[in-house]
Amino acid sequence: MDSRVKPRDLLALALDRYSPADIAKKLKVTPKTVRNWEVKEDGPPEYRIPQLQRMLFGNEAPRTGDFTFIDLFAGIGGVRMGFEKNGGQCVFTSEWDKYAVKTYCENFGTDHPVEGDITKVHVDDIPSHDVLLAGFPCQPFSIAGVSKKNSLGRLHGFEDKTQGTLFFDVARIIKEKRPKAFLLENVKNLMSHDKGQTFKVIQETLRDELGYVIFPMVVDAKGFVPQHRERIYIVGFSEETDFSWDAFKKRKPDAKCMGDILHPQDGTEEFTEELYKDFIKGSQGKVNDKYILSDKLWMYLYNYAAKHKAKGNGFGYGMVTKKSTSRTLSARYYKDGSEILVNRGKGNPRRLTPRECARLMGYPDTFKIPVSDTQSYKQFGNSVVMPVINEIARIMKPHIMTLIDEEETNVHQYPLKMVK
Repeated sequence: MDSRVKPRDLLALALDRYSPADIAKKLKVTPKTVRNWEVKEDGPPEYRIPQLQRMLFGNEAPRTGDFTFIDLFAGIGGVRMGFEKNGGQCVFTSEWDKYAVKTYCENFGTDHPVEGDITKVHVDDIPSHDVLLAGFPCQPFSIAGVSKKNSLGRLHGFEDKTQGTLFFDVARIIKEKRPKAFLLENVKNLMSHDKGQTFKVIQETLRDELGYVIFPMVVDAKGFVPQHRERIYIVGFSEETDFSWDAFKKRKPDAKCMGDILHPQDGTEEFTEELYKDFIKGSQGKVNDKYILSDKLWMYLYNYAAKHKAKGNGFGYGMVTKKSTSRTLSARYYKDGSEILVNRGKGNPRRLTPRECARLMGYPDTFKIPVSDTQSYKQFGNSVVMPVINEIARIMKPHIMTLIDEEETNVHQYPLKMVK
């Protein structure tokens, strides 16, 4: 007998308490949709179960992990994966890009709904949590993003009203929910943007206004993966702790090389449709010809690099072999693949396949890629390096657990003081 909760049963309970219009408003659907659910034998879709449960029984998810966290600007879930590996339980997710949501849900299921625009989410609709995780959009602060916006006459940094101010939505949630810890991630250029004023505002907001002890650190992913990728990570705790980045176990820069992530193309890579789709082909697992640069594109990139080399600068493509470490994979990789081209010996070089991009960001081969190549390149180019997050979560966890234990002790010893 199936003992799982049924969406139709939850809907029936909700209709006893609320009108269809109220339910529609809470679930952000139309009243017509709710009426359609009423007449369907199975009721609402299964992914609506967590929303209905929260509406009926409150906003707190039962704890099944060592600690709980929320995943803001979640992308495809690299931060979530690293913290889950260290015993964390995700209780809330926010991501606005529909293609990223598709990849996220394909890999993590629908144990709770993925909320869209965080600026439109009321803080009361966010469950209490121990840790807040947020890789807030970096384009307003990245070197490439700033250069592009300058060329277009657009504002950047905190003046970018569409992305730059999203940090303050993170601060809004931290202020109201008071998590025991947080991890914020962004591009290295965040520290130098606007002559350091942007980072100064962020530090003052977190430390002086919100009262958190913060530990910023720039980490290069080289060694965790065969990619030079520097990102700033800001760890914060609600109380003084003995956290130190000294506990972070760096990898030797040459610990990984491109040969570790490239398709071997020698028949040793077992083909499965889910893993490789049309990335490789044939009994030898050769990379599909569509990833090889056309004569026209290769000639353009070659001449472009030669022109800038003659001027004494380094603009141009990046070529890798099996022994190489690559440049930083960017979200624009789908355009021409120029920052990481694979040397094929004879003939034109090729782009990485989406599976190789996943490996370059530290994702296991079990990670599903359900979207187009273009969307895949954007998603992995925007992602975090998962093994780096895994290591940060590892060194944060003891301090998170200490703060959880201290709170539980205080609740038992001084219950009246904890009541507001």
